[in-house]
Amino acid sequence: MFEGKLVRLRALGAEDAEHHFRWRNDPEVVRWAAGGDPLFGPVTAEAIGLGFETMLRLSPRESAVFTVEDLAGGKVIGMADYRDLDPYVGVATLGVTIGEREFWGHGHGSEALRLLVDHLFGAYSLSRLELDTWSGNERAMRAFTRLGFREEGRRRSAVLVEGDRYDRVLFGMLREEWANPA
Repeated sequence: MFEGKLVRLRALGAEDAEHHFRWRNDPEVVRWAAGGDPLFGPVTAEAIGLGFETMLRLSPRESAVFTVEDLAGGKVIGMADYRDLDPYVGVATLGVTIGEREFWGHGHGSEALRLLVDHLFGAYSLSRLELDTWSGNERAMRAFTRLGFREEGRRRSAVLVEGDRYDRVLFGMLREEWANPA
């Protein structure tokens, strides 16, 4: 468990499936989290159940999904994850989604991401972390930049959101750029 001033990251539990089901069937959450990607949602309860069986068996040496809880009230508000952790190359890909709309824009997602970055650079000998978003998600891009991630590239016109094309924006952070070493 990792704790900041606003949020706590804890291990994913089977009881978290109901939250994921709700978030992945909320069109606004799907829009901002995944650029409207239909693979993210909407989804059936059965699909969430199957996904959870897999997520609960993930090896932390390769990937993990954490539940994000609001510290003030203990409410489950989102998820943070890392995947494709390659110890040889020293790279991992990460992401964060705040599924509860009332917590958007108040720093909860930024802090969850910072806690995850601190954990990964602190626990593993990684040289870089990566993440991406779509160019219409300016709030996420500002948050990534404030945390020390740098825009490294764009895949032009790679995301389709509600009939409009956006770039896929790629971000990275090197260990030596990490602002909060352990």
